[in-house]
Amino acid sequence: MTVATAPPTALAALEAELVDLLGARNVTSDLRARERASVDGARMSPIITELLPLGVADLVAWPTTAEDVGRVVAAAVRHGVPVTPRGKGTGNYGQAIPMSGGLVLDLSRARAVVEVGDGFVTAEAGTPMVTLERAAAETGQQLWMYPSTAQSSLGGFLGGGSGGTGTIAHGSNDMGFVLALDVVHATGSPELVHVEGAEAQRFVHNYGTAGIIARATVRLEPLQEWRGLFASFPDFPGALSVLRELGRLEPLPRLVSADTPEITATLPADPAFPAGRASLRMIADERSVPAATAVIEAAGGRVEDVRDGAQVVLTLSMLSYNHPIEWLQKSQPGVWFHVEVSGDALVERIDEVHAVYEGGLLHIEAGHTVPIGMLAGVYRSPEQVRDGIRALNALGVGVHDPHQWNVDFELGRTIETARVTDPRGLLNPGKLNPDYDGPTKGAIR
Repeated sequence: MTVATAPPTALAALEAELVDLLGARNVTSDLRARERASVDGARMSPIITELLPLGVADLVAWPTTAEDVGRVVAAAVRHGVPVTPRGKGTGNYGQAIPMSGGLVLDLSRARAVVEVGDGFVTAEAGTPMVTLERAAAETGQQLWMYPSTAQSSLGGFLGGGSGGTGTIAHGSNDMGFVLALDVVHATGSPELVHVEGAEAQRFVHNYGTAGIIARATVRLEPLQEWRGLFASFPDFPGALSVLRELGRLEPLPRLVSADTPEITATLPADPAFPAGRASLRMIADERSVPAATAVIEAAGGRVEDVRDGAQVVLTLSMLSYNHPIEWLQKSQPGVWFHVEVSGDALVERIDEVHAVYEGGLLHIEAGHTVPIGMLAGVYRSPEQVRDGIRALNALGVGVHDPHQWNVDFELGRTIETARVTDPRGLLNPGKLNPDYDGPTKGAIR
């Protein structure tokens, strides 16, 4: 359900109330600030880029505590103003754009780490994932997973993300990572509604359309000694030949990524990326480095370097998932697009997969059950992208379409939840389309 932009009188009244609540520094109607708060990663999609602008906020507010999130949402609901939550605005394409204007709720200043316990950490929604990882490390623990953009916020990762570093062992972020959430409903109450277990999963990966995550408790595990292993192969099939085996080494790696020589050439310069060769990178447990080296060398590859330190791990995370495609796009602006893909066919039928789109190039990851990746191609039209998705499905490739902003995971469940938690359709309107029948996020595991 799409909500019309709130009338100026309601916006003015809400702005005055929020200034009283949060202070003048945490509320603005300045145009430049509103424009900055109204964009996300949409420009990675040429399809969505052609449709911009999709909406501009009328107000931006920065609550600094979880409790303030509840108070701000309650005030907006009383005034009938739509609310679009925002983390860092990094990984999604259109899902954080305020299509009905209204209030953008920027959670980046609500970033307190509340508690680090045995097997869990509790923090406010704006806390960067890298902050949580460091806090966990001080207690001899680590996050189950974090997104490839490690500076992303906790709430943003849960509300809009899916997986990343750690997915090989633990799957996506709806598969047990979340222990509990404190969520704000759009009912006019400032109460933080505490949900645990299966009930908490109702608010994962639905862009805040059924409730806004204000605080979260997620799983930790014992800290491991990680190494960044950089390898190269004469060609991409060589890297593919070992990807699944490396992803099953014990102890399980945190990440295994590989790129074609063409994509590798666009990555930040590094001696570990020799010209003309395919790159394979691992975040490997130190105990498995000898076994990984043996596998790589037996397949005709070579280990270029093994590095240690937290910064190396973060660097490799930032060279995974859609980041290599972003570097490819920067190398030739306006040329490339991508879709998210999964399945053993990415390894076993790579020539056919590459042939689906003009100029096809695959970035691949060792996934939780099967390989996953980002298939890039030269962009021609929305119809070309859709036709390619059907062709990939025919090859046995699962596809998620990042070129749309609708909730595409547990849609029916989210609609059912939102009927109770957002009866007026004020939470991130325009994203909860009951008629959406395109590719789903669940196709990528």
